[in-house]
Amino acid sequence: MMNRRGILKAVAAGSAIAALPVPTLAQSFPTVEEVLFDPAIPVIGNPDGDITVAEYFDYQCPFCKRGHKELMEIVRADGNVRLVMKDWPIFGAVSVHASSLVLASGESYEKALNALMATPGRLGKEEVDSVLSESGLDPSGLLAAFKSDQARIDGILARNMDQANAFGFGGTPAFIIGIRIYHGAMDRKALEAAIATARES
Repeated sequence: MMNRRGILKAVAAGSAIAALPVPTLAQSFPTVEEVLFDPAIPVIGNPDGDITVAEYFDYQCPFCKRGHKELMEIVRADGNVRLVMKDWPIFGAVSVHASSLVLASGESYEKALNALMATPGRLGKEEVDSVLSESGLDPSGLLAAFKSDQARIDGILARNMDQANAFGFGGTPAFIIGIRIYHGAMDRKALEAAIATARES
């Protein structure tokens, strides 16, 4: 398992790693169970849904943020989708900080996630803390919660990074819908079609 220093080093080299051809990565291909049913990652939507959507994302990715509200609307309207947000903090230490606090937020996970995904553009550490505070959360309390749960959270980030590299993702967002891989941003029509295709498979 990659330690936190290793994660930060990998983040710094993220674009170069992701650009490598898959065979160069010399790692095993992740299983459907590992990708879609990681018990350490919270589930949004219907935990017993018939289709799982997994999004590899970064809190500083403008394309991730642009599509997030629509994705959430689709999950709510469908009623039978499991949504698993796969933190892949490739934009540096601030992204790691944001992921760490949100993953430590427990029952407030969805609230924290949505608050940061609603922000425009790039973020600084102070902005992350301010946005969470404005949404009614305590950043210092979340940091303390992260420190007490660091092994689980660092494990999530390491597994997500390994999976994204194994799939050859060139950046965020990227999706697994059912058992199909989708590179890049997806609008409402594309997401709904992908979910329908997964149900037909």
